[in-house]
Amino acid sequence: MVVWPYFEKSIVEKEINEARQWKISMDNAIACNWAITFQDKEIWGDKDQNDSIYIHRICTNPNFRGNRYIEKIVEWAKIYSKQLGKKFVRLDTLGENTKLIEHYTSAGFTFIGMFKLTDTANLPKHYQDEPNCCLFEINLIT
Repeated sequence: MVVWPYFEKSIVEKEINEARQWKISMDNAIACNWAITFQDKEIWGDKDQNDSIYIHRICTNPNFRGNRYIEKIVEWAKIYSKQLGKKFVRLDTLGENTKLIEHYTSAGFTFIGMFKLTDTANLPKHYQDEPNCCLFEINLIT
């Protein structure tokens, strides 16, 4: 299991200020949160053509597990991406986590495959520790 490293508060604040941090709240608590970006060349290489939003760091509060927030995230991401004129919603996960692959594909993502990352110097540490990367996308134009 890949464990995320500590993220500097300034990184999260920057994402919030750039409207790239999102959350689902339930009963006055954060049930789930995630970040997005509009470029992801280190992971997606030539497929990154400024035509996608990339979802990162989906995290569910343990008190709210099992509620399939991925479905709400996908619903939101499709609408948001179309509003921005994007063609794809993409995400990745590290390692060979078959349960997570099943989780994302059951929510509508197509599993593109597992790839070895080659240039991880500018990526967070958890990408440097685990070179196997699973790629997923939803094509919004088909």
